[in-house]
Amino acid sequence: MSAFPEKAKIVIIGLGGIVGASVAHHLIERGWDDIVGIDKSGIPTDIGSTAHASDFCYTTSHDYLSVWTTQYSIDFFEKMGHYARIGGLEVVRKGHDSWMEEVKRKLSSARAFGTRAHYVSPSEIKALFPLIEEDQVMGGLFDPDAGLVVPRSQTVAGKLVDQGEASGKLKAFANTPAQSLIVEGGRIKGVVTHRGTIMADHVIVCAGLWGRLIAEMVGEDLPVMPVDHPLTFFGPFNEFEGTGKEIGYPLLRDQGNSAYMRDTGDPKTTEGGQIEWGYYETDNPRMCHPRDLLEKHQARLSPSQRDLELEQVMAPLERAMELTPVLAELGYNESHSFNGLLQVSAAGGPSCGESQKVRGLWYCVAIWVKDGPGYGKLIADWITDGRTAIDHNSIDYSRFYKHQLTEKFIEGRCYEAAQKIYYPAVHTREPYATGRNVKRSPFYEREVALGGYFMELGGWERAHGYKANEHLLEKYGDRVPVRANEWDNRHFWRVSNAEHLAMSEDCGMVNLSHFYIFDVEGPDHVELMEWLCAAKIGGDANIGKGIYTHFLDDEGMVRADLTVIRMADRCRIIDGADAGPRDFHYVKRTAEDKGFTVTVTDVSEAYVTIGVWGPNARAKLKQVVADPAGLDPENFAFAAIKPIEIAGKTVSAFRISYVGEQGWELHMKYEDGLAVWDALQAAGIMAFGVETYANSRRMEKSLRLQNADLLTQYNLIEADLARPKVKEADFRGKAKHLEYKARDRQPAMLCTLVMTDNVDAAGVARYPVGSMPVVDPLTGAVLVDSLGRRSYTTSVAYGPTIGANIALAYLPADYCEVGRKLTVEYFNESFPVEVAAVGYKPLYDPENLKPRS
Repeated sequence: MSAFPEKAKIVIIGLGGIVGASVAHHLIERGWDDIVGIDKSGIPTDIGSTAHASDFCYTTSHDYLSVWTTQYSIDFFEKMGHYARIGGLEVVRKGHDSWMEEVKRKLSSARAFGTRAHYVSPSEIKALFPLIEEDQVMGGLFDPDAGLVVPRSQTVAGKLVDQGEASGKLKAFANTPAQSLIVEGGRIKGVVTHRGTIMADHVIVCAGLWGRLIAEMVGEDLPVMPVDHPLTFFGPFNEFEGTGKEIGYPLLRDQGNSAYMRDTGDPKTTEGGQIEWGYYETDNPRMCHPRDLLEKHQARLSPSQRDLELEQVMAPLERAMELTPVLAELGYNESHSFNGLLQVSAAGGPSCGESQKVRGLWYCVAIWVKDGPGYGKLIADWITDGRTAIDHNSIDYSRFYKHQLTEKFIEGRCYEAAQKIYYPAVHTREPYATGRNVKRSPFYEREVALGGYFMELGGWERAHGYKANEHLLEKYGDRVPVRANEWDNRHFWRVSNAEHLAMSEDCGMVNLSHFYIFDVEGPDHVELMEWLCAAKIGGDANIGKGIYTHFLDDEGMVRADLTVIRMADRCRIIDGADAGPRDFHYVKRTAEDKGFTVTVTDVSEAYVTIGVWGPNARAKLKQVVADPAGLDPENFAFAAIKPIEIAGKTVSAFRISYVGEQGWELHMKYEDGLAVWDALQAAGIMAFGVETYANSRRMEKSLRLQNADLLTQYNLIEADLARPKVKEADFRGKAKHLEYKARDRQPAMLCTLVMTDNVDAAGVARYPVGSMPVVDPLTGAVLVDSLGRRSYTTSVAYGPTIGANIALAYLPADYCEVGRKLTVEYFNESFPVEVAAVGYKPLYDPENLKPRS
């Protein structure tokens, strides 16, 4: 071992696991050197999750990023000679019709995101996996690319570290735990260990189960938590004796029982001659805070392997024996069986990216083996280029609100996540039960009195519809379909579509207090926003206006979608609840990196917003404002912002519309909100739920949503949101934007699709949620553009005014033709769609006359 260095460009904490080793490898691949990796135990790890992981990889997921990282990782393992592409089965037991529906949904997601999973019959399952009782299953799927990292991911981690050391660009130090982090002026400066202190420009935390303890050193927390994963072994199983195989049969997932099993191959291989059966507890998962982890010398096996009582899993194990009787025939290997700790997330995905508090400190935690190399590449690209090839919004640590990083919140949400690792299926709109009622608007109690049907976003309770409005179904019932399929109807309230129609005929108000609002002020605030925004921000003519704009990244791809309000002394950013925290931190970091003198302040909880829209919005608002004439079109231009007075309160009125009707966004201080709401309600303005705003009318207006329709895989022109003229001032991504704009045509365009028949084979009308692959009906192939990007729906909702399901999807240039007939797949069944618009062209009020009326 070389002398412990005093300085490095990058220090990786947790080098011994597959994630840390993969990060080091990919950093070297990107040209980095002078990297130091430390680990609290051996390298490769002998105490982390990598040391005991089952090491299998499935590509099936309803999340594109997860599919991408797994596919990348599988190819990476295989190129290294450490992958057995044996395939993986997922079976459905007879009578479990709801899980067969989930398998069908997975098959559609597989098509959407580019995996090769396909349906298999009971006889095909038996042929692939002879240990199963054929009469116990009704079908399933087979993923031919699933398989096993061999002989162990632990071996791969060690090999990657050895290669890094041999290159001279990495130095590795085992048994060297980080004791503290050195931070000066908000930047990481070094890591303190018992071997000495090493100063560093960047520190990347890949410490897995111990990651939260490292974050705690700088006063942060990570929304992840270890949970017991029962792993049992049965044997001897000598079916593959003499073959030298690490695994003989395909992997088997019995997710309806929240379990899986696999053989361990030839008895002479690493862990051979056994059957491994694993289970994820759905009722009472055993969580473990990292501070309660044992040290190596205290644990019977290791700190990440806790003792298992067979009684803990007896009921699901007995069900497994019905499916695969071999488990009952073999002996139980108690000494090999244990509870293996793995990480679950409070937010549906890993925590990666730069610290919110400390520049240069990066996290990469809650990564499973199947994704390890993929995340190694993402982090290396991100820290090198400031971006990744695939949009990383769903894993970015900057996405978290402060309340989401409190211990109680993390514990509650992680417990829920642990209950649903394998079973039951998680709905696209699945709400959490814990961590609720964190933020309430000042009119929350009024919404409760109206019978609000609440969901949560960014901590805010948002009513999607109101029971008090259900009388509207008597008037609009023939235009508001009943959703007979339970999945389509889950977490949806029919009244919201009736509210949509009522608002569109008269007037309504919607609570938009979930908006993420932050102020940018200081000597350079205009210059900073001019650099960040694709639209023109500067100039006196823009003061008092709201400017809809986008942030692009250095490759000219769409990073953010927001409104900038130019005030006399600041820019106020109105952002979505989902994207807001990321954009807030991004603006702060950019200002620091570019040397702009500004202050960036989150004012989200100081202000609330009410949207008032409908053909009678002006007439209704005139009843409550102090100066009715001030609302007349000649006095209040479209996109203008002016102060008005309602109920004695000063309100900033922004004449804009996200629902395609005449009206205003009304912004006010939190403490003034209730008086304004009551005045509007007294004027007879109906409250309508956010479902109309965020989904049904948004789709009828073909409006794009950040992190769904707007992603860093696509440019602003493909999204059809580019302005006709590119501003003179320089801005991030301008050179690339001009390059794309000069093309004769774009490789793809975001198009509006209308489902022309939504009745399935059982005669049930369907109302899709989630992503669906877009298919050429002539070839049966999913559309793929010239850059290799697959076509799938990025948003979908039923539009009650149009009377059809409407979706957005990027289509290859050759398919961008109005009237083009295509199909989408939903629950593994094809439905016809037609291209209704190429680029931005609303189905409702296509000339956008109503908002300007």
